[in-house]
Amino acid sequence: MEMEQSGNGSTSDKDTLFMLSGLALIVFGAGLILSNPISRRYLGQFGLGNLAQGALPDLDRYLRLRSM
Repeated sequence: MEMEQSGNGSTSDKDTLFMLSGLALIVFGAGLILSNPISRRYLGQFGLGNLAQGALPDLDRYLRLRSM
């Protein structure tokens, strides 16, 4: 398959930009959904509980080890 060249770069740069911006929108959307107390209650019913409270001690420990 032939890649078209634009004036400043190739289309793969543009595709990478689109992919990363889509990933950022997914993460942002998931954060908005998980910040809603009703959605947290539904996730708790499925057995997932509070994901942030479960991950924060591990994240804190990781950041302390990394700063050493």
